[in-house]
Amino acid sequence: MAIQTNNFRRLLHTVEALSELGPALAAEHEFSETARRMLAAVLDAAGAREGVLFLFNDKPAMLTSAAAQGFALMPDPGFIPLLPKHVHALTAARGPIVLNSSTYSVFLSSNGNVAPELFKCIAPLRTAGRLAGVIALGRRPGDALYEDSELDALEMLCSYVALAVQNHALTQTIAQRVSENLRLMASLHGFYDNALEAFATAIDVKHVAIHGHSLRVGRYAAAIGEAMGMEPSEVAALRSAGYLHDIGKVAVDRRLFGKPSALDPEEFREMADHTVVGHQIVSSVQFPWPRIPEAVRWHHERSDGSGYPDRLGLDDLPMAVRIVGVADSFDAMTSVRPYRGPLSVGSALSDLVRIAPQKLDPNVVQALLIQVRRDVVGSSRTPLLDGLPVNIAAADIDQLAATLQHKVSRGKAFST
Repeated sequence: MAIQTNNFRRLLHTVEALSELGPALAAEHEFSETARRMLAAVLDAAGAREGVLFLFNDKPAMLTSAAAQGFALMPDPGFIPLLPKHVHALTAARGPIVLNSSTYSVFLSSNGNVAPELFKCIAPLRTAGRLAGVIALGRRPGDALYEDSELDALEMLCSYVALAVQNHALTQTIAQRVSENLRLMASLHGFYDNALEAFATAIDVKHVAIHGHSLRVGRYAAAIGEAMGMEPSEVAALRSAGYLHDIGKVAVDRRLFGKPSALDPEEFREMADHTVVGHQIVSSVQFPWPRIPEAVRWHHERSDGSGYPDRLGLDDLPMAVRIVGVADSFDAMTSVRPYRGPLSVGSALSDLVRIAPQKLDPNVVQALLIQVRRDVVGSSRTPLLDGLPVNIAAADIDQLAATLQHKVSRGKAFST
């Protein structure tokens, strides 16, 4: 009768431990805190004074402590390397194992910084037939032996602990893979940036007057995207679109780039066709960023439908296209052309504000004003107007921004 009463009490104690363990597993704690709570529940249910929760890693095969309690001298972390025979024995074990001098070497090695002899009982943590970790228990009060009732309670709890450990391992694996993918993407983006910079330089070699144009448009477009709060991947896409926006000019007759007078209708048509030719070129390339072909084709489109080649309006133009269009216009205004000298930064910004929103997206122009202002007050991490003389004060930029906001809020489109 006394034995049955004790077993009943032990069962109740295990149920109590499970009720405490459930919230610990479901709570949004750091895993170290969850591991500590799980180990405490297991020690309580098994009547143990000492214990360690080990996680298993198969590359290389190793047990590493996630939580420990009761031991006077336990390294943090403690680790036990495993041989294939140990992994097999732990995986094949049926429930908890009471250890003795003849079984230590069957399940554990002595090559780590934790002596297997510290443990009196171990319970493998398995999910779907795979080893996830080990609960290792030390002494009980009075050095009592582990009886069947304690082992049953331990086995019941270990099923839940194993699920939590496996979930943690999966989360860690996913996080590691995401991190590796991000590093790979970063290296790929770096490769693309370097390669596309070389393309941008080759595009602009047609005429000395436009040297550096594509590189600057890429830089301006990326800066505008940053000012608009875009994600790093979107900013990288804008930079690449800027680098490639004029790629179709490789098919334009060189003499047109140096003509000091206005192009006649036939010459203008040939020049304008660089958008279509460029679109044909980039459409055959699989870029990481799908908006590049659109930016190449439509960067000369305008909000009122007066642009080319497809005479699209603002609502038809993706944001990336609008941004590259403003970046292209700003660099064209501030660069030398055969038929005119460069405009100052202040004059170019004034012109952009004047033609928005009729020709250009006012939100994009506003973002450019923000970035130029950062340059003026010296708060840009990377100078935007590298090499350009800045002849405009922050207060003047604020006035332009206010003018632009006033135009937009009144819903008016001012003509050029």
